[in-house]
Amino acid sequence: MPDVGGIASERLRSFIERIERLEEEKAALAADIRDVFAEAKGTGFDTKVMRQVIKLRKMESNDRQELETMLELYMAALGMIPSSGVDQNEAAE
Repeated sequence: MPDVGGIASERLRSFIERIERLEEEKAALAADIRDVFAEAKGTGFDTKVMRQVIKLRKMESNDRQELETMLELYMAALGMIPSSGVDQNEAAE
């Protein structure tokens, strides 16, 4: 296939077809992941918590610690947990 309007048609087709194959693989992997979550749920595991654990495991240790600290601070500011030495007024600012 010749170039059309300065576009290498065969090269473009190759890229498009590769992307389409990868999208198909991605869909198959997503289905496999759903199956694993369904299996875990059937065994009694809480899949929402599992998803959160997976998200946390992907994070760097420092980022995870910062997130946990901020979460604790916000929850303490809202009275959801006992304050951990943080002044309630200071936390609300």
